[in-house]
Amino acid sequence: MSHEVSQWLSEIKALKQQIVELERDRDAALESAASWRQLYATEAQQRRTEARLAQQQIKKLTSQLQQIQSLPQPKADDPGAVAAIVEEVEQLQNFEELKTKLMEAMVERDRLAIDLKSEQASHAQTRKTLTTAIGDTLDRLSRERMTRQESPASGVNGQWKSKQPPTTDN
Repeated sequence: MSHEVSQWLSEIKALKQQIVELERDRDAALESAASWRQLYATEAQQRRTEARLAQQQIKKLTSQLQQIQSLPQPKADDPGAVAAIVEEVEQLQNFEELKTKLMEAMVERDRLAIDLKSEQASHAQTRKTLTTAIGDTLDRLSRERMTRQESPASGVNGQWKSKQPPTTDN
């Protein structure tokens, strides 16, 4: 009987040690989960900030485009605009002035073409960045939902069982 008692005591001691180790593992897992939640929240905030800044840039560019488009555009079928251009050309005294005026117009045309290409590239990059941000966010949300559904440590409706209430960082 004494042997059985000492065997039970040894088994109880071993089980207590296992409990301590499991509690340590659980605490480490909870700490890791909290750390990952914080990292996710930080990255989500960065994505929201980037998206907000990109949206502001889009609004600014849209406003600039509307301003440019609202300016009166000379049309070939507009006799007033054509007449003004003809009058300006006729006021030029010689061939050198005409060449100078033509070069100014060509330089302006080239500058505008470069600006247009730059804006198009910027727009494409913004669209790509926003699409990537949205895709990343959806992937993370999907993984988070899958993790909560599959986790044996999850409780009702995928809520984590812990001593602390779950935090909601926006």
